[in-house]
Amino acid sequence: MSPATLIPLSVENAVSPQLHKRLRDRIVSCELAPGQRISETEIAASYEVSRQPVREAFIKLAEENLVSIRPQRGTFIKRISVSAALTARFIREAVEADLVRKVVDNATPDMIIDLTSHIELQKKVAEASAPAEFMRLDESFHQSLANYAKAPEVSDYLEGLNLPMTRVRNISAREFSPGKLITQHAAIVEAIRKGSAKSADRAMRTHLREIKNDLPQVVATYPDYFEDTEVLTEI
Repeated sequence: MSPATLIPLSVENAVSPQLHKRLRDRIVSCELAPGQRISETEIAASYEVSRQPVREAFIKLAEENLVSIRPQRGTFIKRISVSAALTARFIREAVEADLVRKVVDNATPDMIIDLTSHIELQKKVAEASAPAEFMRLDESFHQSLANYAKAPEVSDYLEGLNLPMTRVRNISAREFSPGKLITQHAAIVEAIRKGSAKSADRAMRTHLREIKNDLPQVVATYPDYFEDTEVLTEI
């Protein structure tokens, strides 16, 4: 994204938190590429702010393991740890498989209608070839499941842990058709509709294991984006 297309920051709110969120989103979406050097001066000029809030945002991003601040060398977007992405996937599978079982216990006709509407909207976005929007809808679908499991805060607890996996998934969305993911989402909803906790659990696990199929090709296509790729031989 060129500086000319950046949405201006709000003058009514503190600059540093806004800037942190903007840069975080751009890193997680991989708009700012792993390994890329980012300049405090250039970021400040792009957003028309002083260097101090940029410096503060960089520090927070470093705490989240999204950038590396190297004295006398600059600030760099951290490469994606394959082992961290796989660990996040493993934990998320365990949590969301349990969540979807709770959704089955709480299922209502209105819930099925709502979840089905998610699937239909995903299909429309897939036809429009809008990977960023599809990822937003994917996250919304999983958040809805957490809400229906009466555990909406789970996403907040997992957010930091999920960052490496989310970065991989954003790259995958650009490389692969979302059709398989939509089919997997539909299988989850169908299991909920049938009231089968066992089938819902299995469908969720199948869905969240898809990244293991995509990851080798993603790494092969973008080798400079990743580190500790040797762990791929173990999956």
